[in-house]
Amino acid sequence: MKTTALVLTAALALTTLLSPIVSAQQAPTTGYARVNGLNMYYEVHGSGDPVVLLHGAFMTITNNWTGWIGELSKTRKVIAVELQGHGRTADIEREFSYENLADDVAALLDHLKIPSADLIGYSLGGGVAMQCAIRHPEKVRKVVSISAAFRHNGFVKEGLDALSQLTAETFKSSPIESEYKKLSPTPNAFPQFVKHLMAMVSKPYDFGADQLKATTAPMFFIHGDADGVRLDHIAEMFRLKGDEIHGDLRPRSASRLAILPNTTHVTLMERMPVIVPMVNDFLDAKPPVARE
Repeated sequence: MKTTALVLTAALALTTLLSPIVSAQQAPTTGYARVNGLNMYYEVHGSGDPVVLLHGAFMTITNNWTGWIGELSKTRKVIAVELQGHGRTADIEREFSYENLADDVAALLDHLKIPSADLIGYSLGGGVAMQCAIRHPEKVRKVVSISAAFRHNGFVKEGLDALSQLTAETFKSSPIESEYKKLSPTPNAFPQFVKHLMAMVSKPYDFGADQLKATTAPMFFIHGDADGVRLDHIAEMFRLKGDEIHGDLRPRSASRLAILPNTTHVTLMERMPVIVPMVNDFLDAKPPVARE
């Protein structure tokens, strides 16, 4: 019961932190794309090189990316999506999996006639971004993964234990439940949605170290020093994509790592003023040049 209460507190904190932020960007272009049996909701903000935003579990565009969109869309075409069952995208009778969600993102890019894009994903969305780079390398230019893991046991045990106890009742009268009822095409199906998504969240998974290493897209792993992802797992991901070198002595990888101090899984999203400039620098960077 104690861990369940902590998870709910964290969820409430996230929506509380982000919901007061008022974005000043112009009204987006919105639409629905028929992809893989889904009617996927998306928004397009700004212009420039395309970047796709992938939210966390139980989240929506509104309570995950408000504020972020306004900053990123100053120089980029931001495509914010709502994944299967989330927000305005209705759930379907299909297993929730990182693979299925990644295929949906690739199909959306086809629908929008975008050959390739950068992907920024938070938590669940970070895993989807990595899986998209594995399954659809031609469609992914760069990946920013925020507080995600490429295998189930990459998260600390107490976090996994807490997640396994989540039910619809945990979210009763919370902003997450309220947002679902406000936006979903099936507002009374929140308990079924939670149960359906939890079947994925609690299921062990492993993208494969070799598959992550073989991806061609540079990756930027962003974590908090207390974000619930094991520190050795964070190091493993960066070694797979960035190697372990002395950057003054030989060319370094195009991939990057940032670990923010005094930062949790929830408060990472509050660090937007610190993270967005680093993300822009990464996305704008040219490939490392070999030293003479």
